[in-house]
Amino acid sequence: MARPLSVAIVGAGMGGLATAAALRRAGVNVMIYEQASKFARIGTGIQIGCNAMKVLRALGLEARMREHSFYPRSWNNRDWKSGDIKFDMIFGESAEEKFGAPYLLAHRGDLHAALASVVPREVVRLSHKLAGLDDTGDGVRLTFADDTSAVADAVVGADGVHSTVRDILFDTAPARFTGRIAYRTTYPAALLGGKKIDDCTKWWGEDRHIVIYYVKPDRSEVYLVTSQPEPDFRIESWSAKGDVRDLRASFEGFHPQVGQVLAACPDVHKWAIMDREALDRWADGKVTLLGDACHPMTPYMAQGAAMAIEDAAVLSRCLAGVDRDGVADAFRRFEATRKGRTTRVQEPRAPTSG
Repeated sequence: MARPLSVAIVGAGMGGLATAAALRRAGVNVMIYEQASKFARIGTGIQIGCNAMKVLRALGLEARMREHSFYPRSWNNRDWKSGDIKFDMIFGESAEEKFGAPYLLAHRGDLHAALASVVPREVVRLSHKLAGLDDTGDGVRLTFADDTSAVADAVVGADGVHSTVRDILFDTAPARFTGRIAYRTTYPAALLGGKKIDDCTKWWGEDRHIVIYYVKPDRSEVYLVTSQPEPDFRIESWSAKGDVRDLRASFEGFHPQVGQVLAACPDVHKWAIMDREALDRWADGKVTLLGDACHPMTPYMAQGAAMAIEDAAVLSRCLAGVDRDGVADAFRRFEATRKGRTTRVQEPRAPTSG
């Protein structure tokens, strides 16, 4: 009997965990290498589109995500000052019936924990920062910053926008600063002191917007994210702290409901919104990129994690039943199947969504 294919996955974010779960279901042996020493629950919300939910359903996670996520009936788009509805997007049962899966709003940490729950802990290696890759002919050797190494038949680089795997494989153009930044955070809804807010609303200003929604089914946690011009801040980091006083000043004069949410907000993160071109190719031999490593998205389409989760499902089909001699062809099929769709989603760069 042939030995199962072994795949090393670099990165244990949404894409890496989804890939591991999907490949294991396809009979592939996996090992994940993650540079962080632990999984952190970063205080951000995430929109889980119907497309991503179909993959999560296949991974056995739909019930869990329904239990831990907010199920919006609609998405209001309001004028920044008057509160007049510009247009309304209908979700809830209507979207579920039309697209075959629910549209959910969740805490990013809850989605990450759900994906981690279907990947055995013994196939995750934390504190493993990739330093190099070498195709040995029989496989790919991964070397790490602590001078340890591992060998696999194939490697998937799911290590995000600052991908080490991508930097090893290709010369890529540097990211371009868009001139815009974002604040974001989650906090307990109890801090609102009983004040009522919309379930899910985007407030449109002239040169900025703020999106506010619940991320828990009992409306116990609120998420906000902004997009606004700021030409001198260029730190692209999940963990960079912002000053909540600056955030409040940026949205002074907005509708009272926005003011209530910002007044109750205890702290925020701040990051620069960067733009990157689509890569000409994703794979080199037995190594491929996946998710933000090869098609990083600005936040406006709310599809970054969804595209990585879709990638995982397609890659698992391409590698099912493949031996190590067929890996390069499988990776080419994966790219040919996915590149057109991800490029179309990657291209819209105007601030159209939160």
